[in-house]
Amino acid sequence: MQTVDATAGFHALTVRESAEHLGTDPSGGLTASQVRDRAGRYGPNALEPPPGHGVLWRLVSQVRDPLVYVLLVAGVVTAVFGGYPDAAVIAGVVVLNAVIGYVQESRARRALDALARMVRTHATVVRDGLAARVPAEDLVPGDVLELAAGDQVPADVRIVEAHLFEVDESALTGESLPVAKTTGELPPATALADRVNTAHSGTMVTRGSARALVTATGAATQLGAVQRMVATAGPVATPLTRKLAGFSKQLSVGIVVIAVLTFAVGLVRGTGVAEMFTAAVALAVGAIPEGLPAAVSIVLAIGVVRMSRRRSVVRNLPAVETLGGTTVICTDKTGTLTLNRMTVTAVAAGGRTVDAGNLPDDPAVRECLTAGVVCNEAALSRVDGLWSAQGDPTETALVPAAERAGLDPAELRARHPRVDLVPFEPERRLMATAHAGGVGYAKGAVEEILARCDRELRADGSTGPLDAAAAHRLQREFAERGLRVLAFARFRSGEEPLAALVDRGGWTFLGLQAMQDPPRPEVAGAIAACHSAGIAVKMITGDHAGTARAIGRAVGLADEPVVLTGAGLDELTDGELPAAAARTTVFARVSPGQKLRLVKAFQGAGHIVAMTGDGVNDAPALRRADIGVAMGRGGTDAARDAADMVLTDDDFAAIESAVEEGRGVFDNLRKFLAWTLPTNIGEGMVILAAVLLGATLPIVPVQILWINMTTAVFLGLTLAFEPKEPGLMTRPPRPPDRPLFTPALFRRVGLISLLLVVAAFAAYRWELGGGASVAQARTVAINLFVAVQIGYLFSCRSLEHPVVRAWPRGNRMLAVGIGITVGLQVLFTYLPAMNTIFHTAPIGAGAWLRILAAAVLAFAVVEADKLLWIRLRRYTAGTPGTRRRPNRR
Repeated sequence: MQTVDATAGFHALTVRESAEHLGTDPSGGLTASQVRDRAGRYGPNALEPPPGHGVLWRLVSQVRDPLVYVLLVAGVVTAVFGGYPDAAVIAGVVVLNAVIGYVQESRARRALDALARMVRTHATVVRDGLAARVPAEDLVPGDVLELAAGDQVPADVRIVEAHLFEVDESALTGESLPVAKTTGELPPATALADRVNTAHSGTMVTRGSARALVTATGAATQLGAVQRMVATAGPVATPLTRKLAGFSKQLSVGIVVIAVLTFAVGLVRGTGVAEMFTAAVALAVGAIPEGLPAAVSIVLAIGVVRMSRRRSVVRNLPAVETLGGTTVICTDKTGTLTLNRMTVTAVAAGGRTVDAGNLPDDPAVRECLTAGVVCNEAALSRVDGLWSAQGDPTETALVPAAERAGLDPAELRARHPRVDLVPFEPERRLMATAHAGGVGYAKGAVEEILARCDRELRADGSTGPLDAAAAHRLQREFAERGLRVLAFARFRSGEEPLAALVDRGGWTFLGLQAMQDPPRPEVAGAIAACHSAGIAVKMITGDHAGTARAIGRAVGLADEPVVLTGAGLDELTDGELPAAAARTTVFARVSPGQKLRLVKAFQGAGHIVAMTGDGVNDAPALRRADIGVAMGRGGTDAARDAADMVLTDDDFAAIESAVEEGRGVFDNLRKFLAWTLPTNIGEGMVILAAVLLGATLPIVPVQILWINMTTAVFLGLTLAFEPKEPGLMTRPPRPPDRPLFTPALFRRVGLISLLLVVAAFAAYRWELGGGASVAQARTVAINLFVAVQIGYLFSCRSLEHPVVRAWPRGNRMLAVGIGITVGLQVLFTYLPAMNTIFHTAPIGAGAWLRILAAAVLAFAVVEADKLLWIRLRRYTAGTPGTRRRPNRR
């Protein structure tokens, strides 16, 4: 199938040259035979469906992990030796991981499908000289389209005729206001967002009408280019995923090597093959944290629930933790930092400038606001007792400004019925209306209005000579603040047609209204919190540099934001870009490809990047970022489906809350790992020590599985409910290359593992020496394992503070988990059926006292070790004995 180049440069060609290049007639369109021929050559005007594998293949691909391989082997061997229930549990864990991975992978397909849905519309096309309504899928290059307000542009087009034609391109370019389109050719180097003689697939016509030539369809459109970027951007593995994968590989290799050596040592010593198989499997099953994948998923899922209460819907579980490690947030402007609603912020009339929220009741201000309502094509409607306007964003902003001053927009229009209109045109840059009673009003560009005025309205209602210099000075001041400025005037209309009056002059200048898409009120505080947390916030927008700089200053990105435009980006090499990006606060007039390039540059510099956006143009960068954040209300389907998280109320401040939750999730995940690993390592060391010493196994495989699966669920997961520790948002982000297991954590895990091994062997030998049976001795050893875990659980509530400091923070699930575990251990010890299955036996009160004493002793040793290292860190920092918060371990 043949394609056409969406960047063929039609914006640089005249209308005639464009038609000749496409082989079409701008008046009559293509013939039926030409349409058939081109349909065969170019194919349908639809985005290509995303390639993909079948459901079964994608499910199977999720188990390609070293730790899963070892689990599967252990499960098979366990089943061979009759441990069918244990093998079923292991298989269940593997299946759960596969399902979670499958769901995550499906995100990419949904993102591409959402882009494809955007072109499933109908279009009015001229063929053989006749206009007809056809499915947009049937369009071909060279077709002649008729476009009108409310239409979605179905393909990339070159404008042939334009009548007050404006297009909302915000979803594709980030431009916050509709773009007025013209027909003249442009310089070849004109950026996509500045090509005012073209329109692109997926954008919306907001005003007027136009005739246009289809220049590209399907995958050859700008929308198709975005789809290709989404498909090729590919999600990057989250830091947690990478660290867990590395840990799994190292742990798997270590377990296999030790299990094989254990098996070999046993055979050399003359132990039977079956017995050594049992020992090797016991070591593997004991050392592998079977509950780890499921536990990690549950810890993250609990974080998802917490985030949902703070207006953030997480679609990708690992994204919960990724947020906590974010070092750079790349945010869109329109609809994310701003309200995406043009609003009048200041009025200059009668010789003074006033804030739109506190307008005085004087004739000059009233008349300026009246002109904004009656010289206006926006439609009025009443919503919840307030007037609402629909239409051009600039015109709709003028209506609530008048209402805030106490004026009734509907009453103003009724008092000044319109009798004539000269619409806004790019060449004249003003709009004028004539009303009953011989009065006329005009609004437009400041220089156009002032050129027709010789007097101005004063605050007391009288008129005086025009001070044009003062008006121009105010215009410059507003422009420096990133505001859009409209000027207003009044004139006598009389009986003469309005078109003959608009260029004669003699008007009275009424004043200026300055407007902008204002920042969301909560954004400045959220950005300040991000800065306090060590997170850099960068604005990346398709809007103009001046507007972007003003918004950046208003929301606190910087006192004087450093701005880099898309044209400047193109001049930088990939080697120069990271340093330039680090210096820059605001990136303006950037294309979708440039957004993607910026995200990659930050990632290449070692940053964890969060990207926010709401438009189609944001989808590739959202997909590529470590975490993509889309807007739930104002965002497009393509953006939402490419993102990892969706803000339900489009509030940037929710990101700051989500970062805090993410840091809390990572803390709790480390607490769980610090708690669960000593059990697994200790169990493996017990088996290894027994083989090396030629002793009877103190714990057998089925008992190990009991410990791993029950305590991991009912004890370890209670740490997922730990409340956030104080000061989360005052500490800097953890370094992206920092390992999941720090030396301090490894040392602690080693200490607890050693305590468990010594305690288990000592208890086992003590009980045998006291006349207990092997079953009773093993029962004591198992209960001792669990008791030490319960004591250590309290210590893990805080990895850096003594337990007494963590105690006041409530965690009701802790008591529930301990209660269930104790109840299960009682059944495990005394229930005859459990005795049969797990080879246990009832024990006496004396044994329970020894178990309790050993657990308390182990807890005291761990807390003493924690206090020792806290004091050591303070001493090495040069502040011994201070109350300063210690560094993260």
